[in-house]
Amino acid sequence: MTALRFEGSYLGDAARLPPRARMECKICWHVYDPAEGCAVWQVPAGTPFTALPPEWRCPVCDGERDQFMLLDDGEAVVDSLDARARARVPALEETFRAIAARDMAGVPVVNDKLGVKAVGFRHWDGQALGVLVTPWFMNLVLLPLDAAAEAPVVGTKRLVEFPSGRYEFVQGFDARLGPWEGCSLFSPMFEFRTMVEAVDVAEAVMTALFDPDIREGGAPTAEIRQRREAELAAAEEAAAADPAPSSELPAAASRRALLFGGGAGEP
Repeated sequence: MTALRFEGSYLGDAARLPPRARMECKICWHVYDPAEGCAVWQVPAGTPFTALPPEWRCPVCDGERDQFMLLDDGEAVVDSLDARARARVPALEETFRAIAARDMAGVPVVNDKLGVKAVGFRHWDGQALGVLVTPWFMNLVLLPLDAAAEAPVVGTKRLVEFPSGRYEFVQGFDARLGPWEGCSLFSPMFEFRTMVEAVDVAEAVMTALFDPDIREGGAPTAEIRQRREAELAAAEEAAAADPAPSSELPAAASRRALLFGGGAGEP
């Protein structure tokens, strides 16, 4: 019998994986967490990745098990979230994956090249803060640490202060997820050609959010998309002037430049 393999650390030898290791599908970014198990395959909580049944596949994209990569060893707190905040992130992803499957299939605004992933979540001001990437939008998201917090008035808006400026958040509510707040960054998502590119930009957003050097007056969120579109337009003009046109962005473009036009001014 061939030994179980996977992509990532430990030379791909699954026998060396820690029992609590969290594994991530390289195709759709689904995370298998032994602490949660897998409801789709009826795998109970506490089951290590190495103890999954032989026929187990990714419950989201049906990818093979050996295409999973090591995310972390499960021992350290990830992205400085405390235990309660970490517990909120999987629920956020599961909620929007269910929405994608139930309500968004075939909808014209959906970019089928993308999936659902929570990026860069951390503990901030008593809440979980991060970026949610979906096939139809990318939002900054604030989640109360207590999923049973009192439901807000859906649609209510408020400005939230960060080092880089003030951002407008809109109150939302889901029966399973509870209350949450979203700040729109991109919608729709057709300018993102791959999930890797979308996640890369989401990570850049989380970095820029706490950068006071890009702060200016006013609420900056409305300009994030404008700066992204300006960068893409400049790349297209450069490609049109090149005798050998290319659809790729300039190689020197950084994640920050993709968002903020080279870093000048506020997002």
